[in-house]
Amino acid sequence: MLAPEVGSTNSTNNASGFGEPRSEKYPLIRQRGLLSSFQGMFETPNEANTLGTFAGVFSPVALSMFSALLFLRVGFIVGNAGLLTTLLQFLIAYCILVFTVASVCAVSTNGAVEGGGAYFMISRTLGPEFGGSIGTLFFVANIVSSALYLTGCIEGFVDNFAPGGYLVGADSVGIPDGRWWRFLYCSVLNLFNLCVCMVGAGLFAKTSVAVLGVVCVCVFSSIISFLVKGHAEIELPDANEHFRNQTASYTGLNATTLQSNLWPQYVQDYTVPGDEITNFAAVFGVLFSGVTGIMAGANMSGELREPGKSIPRGTLSAVFFTFVCYVVISVLTAATCTPKLLQNNYIFMQPINVWPPFVVMGILMATFSASLSNLIGSSRVLEALAKDNVFGSLLNVVVKGNWHNNPVVAVIISWASVQVILLIGSLNLIAQINSVLFLLSYLATNLACLGLELASAPNFRPSFKYFTWHTALIGLIGTLIMMFIINPVYASCSLALCLLLVVALHLFSPAKAANWGSISQALIFHQVRKYLLLLDSRKAHVKFWRPQMLLLVGSPRSACPLIDFVNDLKKSGLYVLGHVKIGTLEECENDTALEETHHWLSLIDHLKVKAFVELTMARSVREGMRHLVRLSGLGAMKPNTIVLGFYDSSQPRDFLASADSSYQSEAFRNIASHGAPLFNMRGSEDNRMISPSEYVGIICDTLKLQKNVALCRHFHSLDKSSLASSAYRYIDVWPINFFNPSEVDPFDASSLFMLQLACIINMTPSWKKLKLRVMMCSPRDSMASGSQVEEVQIEPDLNQMERKMQYQLQQLRITAQLHKVSWEIPSEAQQGPTPLPTVQHMQGINHLIRQRSDNSAAIFVYLPSPPELVHGESADAEAYLNLLTELTQGLPPTVLVRGVSAVISTTI
Repeated sequence: MLAPEVGSTNSTNNASGFGEPRSEKYPLIRQRGLLSSFQGMFETPNEANTLGTFAGVFSPVALSMFSALLFLRVGFIVGNAGLLTTLLQFLIAYCILVFTVASVCAVSTNGAVEGGGAYFMISRTLGPEFGGSIGTLFFVANIVSSALYLTGCIEGFVDNFAPGGYLVGADSVGIPDGRWWRFLYCSVLNLFNLCVCMVGAGLFAKTSVAVLGVVCVCVFSSIISFLVKGHAEIELPDANEHFRNQTASYTGLNATTLQSNLWPQYVQDYTVPGDEITNFAAVFGVLFSGVTGIMAGANMSGELREPGKSIPRGTLSAVFFTFVCYVVISVLTAATCTPKLLQNNYIFMQPINVWPPFVVMGILMATFSASLSNLIGSSRVLEALAKDNVFGSLLNVVVKGNWHNNPVVAVIISWASVQVILLIGSLNLIAQINSVLFLLSYLATNLACLGLELASAPNFRPSFKYFTWHTALIGLIGTLIMMFIINPVYASCSLALCLLLVVALHLFSPAKAANWGSISQALIFHQVRKYLLLLDSRKAHVKFWRPQMLLLVGSPRSACPLIDFVNDLKKSGLYVLGHVKIGTLEECENDTALEETHHWLSLIDHLKVKAFVELTMARSVREGMRHLVRLSGLGAMKPNTIVLGFYDSSQPRDFLASADSSYQSEAFRNIASHGAPLFNMRGSEDNRMISPSEYVGIICDTLKLQKNVALCRHFHSLDKSSLASSAYRYIDVWPINFFNPSEVDPFDASSLFMLQLACIINMTPSWKKLKLRVMMCSPRDSMASGSQVEEVQIEPDLNQMERKMQYQLQQLRITAQLHKVSWEIPSEAQQGPTPLPTVQHMQGINHLIRQRSDNSAAIFVYLPSPPELVHGESADAEAYLNLLTELTQGLPPTVLVRGVSAVISTTI
């Protein structure tokens, strides 16, 4: 069966003119998607992408980072943590944010950023599985966050305009209140958000700019109020049951007040049931949860004119602006309000403001804009997930539902999801997990940037230079710590959910086949190169020997069982599939071997074997084999065993096209049906691509190159699924040279190599139920005429050999049964015209082996030395192959083995 395993295919000359498309002249450009990449690299921005830095990035980021924290939680933070600790907490939080923003800026300025923001950047760096998982959780986080801000906005609205509200008064008639009334108000506001998003990003940007202007006025009014407002007694809210109907002092700017607020004074949070005292972690969690809106601008990447410039500039300036505002407000709060006021009235800014409705407007506008930003951000993430086919046909409707570059269907789905979340009512229960999910996306962004930097990829050249792997690492560790500070249970659950989604998308997502340039490949290359340099062939020791296989394959269509068998035999070692294309580059327009590589890789995926592929072009199979043996592998990881298919004339079977074959493949069957030259089968009348002399020359060359040789025959009959049946019980080893049986040495390199291979195959899951047998053979000369082989009484030297072998197996830790076999060697067994034995003698040996190994799944037989070559040729090559054919005729799958060096050790 030469063609399936050792043959080659002819390279054909493809006529090509100068006027044909470049992608047709060089098909690899089309196959690997390079043409579309080159075309997309220099495309001009979409005309619909009209948002600039201020409207598209600065405004949504600043509003998201203000949210409700600025007006509702600064007093809680300063009153409990003290001014110095508050400033430290803001510094820590913003350091984490700045380092994360540096990662966002680095990734976003390293190439064209499309819609989807954080999801797009993560998926294009960490791959579709990880990116899809983070993108899904980021979409959920935006949905929940939008609902949270809507609820906060309506709570501020009701608290001021319901009966008894601050702006209405106790005796006035206000708006109705109650759970379902609040749900109605939230729904109306959510519907308004939907209308804004349906119009498009332009209206959103205008709305954000207007809202930011109102919020800035409110912030400025609060700063002026701290400076001009004098002493006042402020009523504490009725919600504070411990100090109901009491007042606390607002002193105005006062050094004593400032001194009293410098240090931590942790007390009970009156908005939380129970008597638990707050602590540093709880206060820090509230602070950090309010400033996690740095991705609001990146979410709008698909609407920006120049996302590579707008995202870094807008995000960094918004971070700096909000940090200054928070620091100023915190210092003024500590210098004007007593600890009692700060700890027991979280909306103290409203009664001390020069015009209290300013604070109400600030709360409502900040929360409303944050909800709107999260709604439009979630729709863009959903659109990006749909375009990338992460969930297959499930989101096809999202891709089709675009109108004037506005993802209408994605907006509607996001709006409906927010509406469902609003039904939960008390959203404080999931507020912390929402913050954890945002932090998870920041962690992934830092991880992506860290990976790009550590991989030392030459194409990672972001125009944003103010980052290093240190900043990415600090941002990653900081976000991870913050996740567990906010809530360790939610952090653990979110990480577990993320990993679960990664596994699910890896198994089922159609997007897993997408080639976006995963950072994992760059990191693997970086580490493999490093460890290959450390792998020193001079330090190799026989006790750590493992088979490094090079299987020469002519047509893999008929060699599938053999490819599978050698995959089991490699024992975690190197496995290379080699193939020779007959021809030269001068004769062909393109390198046909290179063009076929991706088909061979697809075959490896289909057969589920762990192998590399090496293809070469040469004038002959023998010459190509020398190329492959010398050049396959890298460094100290190079093949030490060359596996060849047997040279015979049997009709090959197409396992890829056979319906009853476990290796059948519809894809490769279609290739064959269309007449493609890929993986051609050798017909029974075809002229061989290799002669007997060349085949034997390959064996001789391999031994001269100090490589072990294995010739495999009858593996077309191997069915691994039947190995567990009672029909097959053994793996047999015949450690005797049947061409010269008088020189019996079961402990030479070839015999021990056979034992090693048999032991290895017996350790694999599919073969470990079989028993390993070693056939102890002792020939006896006889003067009888004829060549009949018969079993005779066991000789004393065979018993001695058995004891030696039993001891050797014990020393080698190989569990095997010993079977003694003896026969007579007729006097004329080696009296032919050449030093080779007679055909009749080989037929007798074949008969004995068939009798002994009838129920064996595979047998390993000693490969005699090939005849010597004269000027690269051998006159006895055909006779040598005929004898091997007779020796192995009708046997189970057989491996003829010849070793050249020690492969087994008795040392520890």
